[in-house]
Amino acid sequence: MSLILVLLFLAALAVGAPVAIALGLSSAVVILAYDLPLNVLAQRAVNALDSTPLLAVPLFILAASLLTAMGVTNHIFDLVRLLVGRIRGAVAQVSILVSLIFSGVSGAALADIGALGKIQIDQMTGQGYTKKFGAGITIAAATIGPIFPPSIPIIIYASVTNVSTVNLLLAGIIPALLITLFLMIQVAVMARIYKLPRDDVSPSIRAVAKKAVVSLPALLAPILLIGGLIGGYFGPTEVAGVTVAYALVIGFGIYRTLTFRALWESLRETVEATAGILFIVSTAAVFAWILTLDRVPASASGFLLGLSDNPLVLLLLVNLLLLVVGMFLESIAAILIIAPIIAPALHAAGVDPLQLGIVFVLNLMIGLLTPPVGMSLYMVSIVAKMPVHAVIRGVLPFFIPLLLSLLAVTLFPAISTWLPNYLAQ
Repeated sequence: MSLILVLLFLAALAVGAPVAIALGLSSAVVILAYDLPLNVLAQRAVNALDSTPLLAVPLFILAASLLTAMGVTNHIFDLVRLLVGRIRGAVAQVSILVSLIFSGVSGAALADIGALGKIQIDQMTGQGYTKKFGAGITIAAATIGPIFPPSIPIIIYASVTNVSTVNLLLAGIIPALLITLFLMIQVAVMARIYKLPRDDVSPSIRAVAKKAVVSLPALLAPILLIGGLIGGYFGPTEVAGVTVAYALVIGFGIYRTLTFRALWESLRETVEATAGILFIVSTAAVFAWILTLDRVPASASGFLLGLSDNPLVLLLLVNLLLLVVGMFLESIAAILIIAPIIAPALHAAGVDPLQLGIVFVLNLMIGLLTPPVGMSLYMVSIVAKMPVHAVIRGVLPFFIPLLLSLLAVTLFPAISTWLPNYLAQ
């Protein structure tokens, strides 16, 4: 039954069906063929959406859309440029830091690219960087967003594996900072080798202070979010709602650049993005139910534990599996299908659930950079108006810091677990 289900799913993908349609259609065919209760389709699909943490998904999408609509990304970019100064490769370093700051609101790689991509690439090409380099660092830096809280993939992973959403979000902070550091080191090395341009800004205390005052309301958004999570004042859903309310206040009351037309457009974009994500969640729930009915998770657990009982060996095997899966399957679908199958086995082998969650999501975010289904590649191709093969060539050097980050998170559990465990004391 499971083999037929997977073959039907792959066949649907091969003919170009969207992931959600492929999941739902293959599940429906198997349910009918094996005379399973037909009402399971609706029941499982609806129950999958009856989740409080999932309420955070549309709210974070809306918050990121509102901040983009009011133009605060330009203020943040200008401020960080002044702070970094005129070192070689400065604008590339700024792109990485701005991606880290904006990740404290967006929660998704594609949202970061949509909000920052054109600004980052235009700034770099305007100062003499190749468009290929600008596209590459933009894509690589966007992987920080889904690791640093809030993270939509982490929220979804936590909901399907019964891991604490707040702890898993907190577990992503140090790994995200590590990715940022490795990317900045990579840019520093490339700046020295390729003589990358210096920034043309003229930083001064007065200019920095002036831009800091203008940027402060926007910078307080991620501080409010992370502070609320760390302090235990908000859960992921509450903090998402607070972030949206804060974005509306600064958009209408402080910056006064948010219009009702822009608000309506942000709401429309949020509905469209949320519908796509939740459609996958609902159909994947039916797909996963059939796999569970056929005892696939139990069989997979037995198989993995039969290969080794060493947590590190199992993590390395999962890394290889997910790096391949990420090349062919959209990240949210991969989480919903694969996480419930392999997580129990690795938990039983002694892998910390927080470490596994970060390793899982980071693998799939690297998958966004790999053809043929790397959505970040296509997003930047559209934003930068350049062919996909040129984007791929631009991003190749940045696999080094990303894979080093993944290796570090895999080898050293404390990178993921120390902060949430410390705060829980």
